[in-house]
Amino acid sequence: MRIGPRLREARRQRGLSLEQLAEATSLTKGFISQLERDIASASVASLIRICATLGIEIGSLFQSVRTDLIRRDEAPRINFGGERVREYLVTPTSSRDVQIIRSLIEPGGGSGEEPYSLDTNAEIVVVEQGSVEVTVDGTTHRLNQGDTLSFSPRFAHQWRNPSSSRRAVVLWVLSPAPW
Repeated sequence: MRIGPRLREARRQRGLSLEQLAEATSLTKGFISQLERDIASASVASLIRICATLGIEIGSLFQSVRTDLIRRDEAPRINFGGERVREYLVTPTSSRDVQIIRSLIEPGGGSGEEPYSLDTNAEIVVVEQGSVEVTVDGTTHRLNQGDTLSFSPRFAHQWRNPSSSRRAVVLWVLSPAPW
C-alpha cells in the first residue's frame, strides 16, 4: 500500500516543509522525501514519530478509500412527512457528516401548514427542476431551476411547490445529518 502520498498530504495540510518535519522527527529531509515518494520504507519507530508530529493515526495511512455509490433508481425511498411528496435518501444511511435528500414535489405539494426546525447546523436547498417556495423565519424565497438557498435549519421553515401544473425536483443538503 502506498502511504507516501498520504504522508505528503498530511504534511502539506499542516503547513510543514520537509525541513520542518525532518527537524521535528530527527530524521533527514532526504529520507522523508523518499518516504513521501514511496521509494523508502520507514521503521515502526520512525513512522510513529512522523505520525505523532503530523497529528494523524498510523492506521489512517493504511485505510482504503471508502466510496459509496447510490444510483438514482436505487436510492431508498423515505418519508419525512409532507403532502404530495416522494423523497429519496441519496447519501448512505451511515453518513453522519452530511445527508442529501431528493424530493419530487407534485404541484401544490409541500412540507405542510406547520413550520418546523431541525437540530443541525446547515441546510442547503438546490432546485433541479421546477420551482419551490421556502419560507424561513417568516421570509419567503422563491427558487427556480438552478437556484440554491442556504440557511440555518434551526429557524422555523416550511416549503411548497407553488406550481399548479409542474413537478419540482429539489435536493436538500443537511449538515451534519440530523437522522
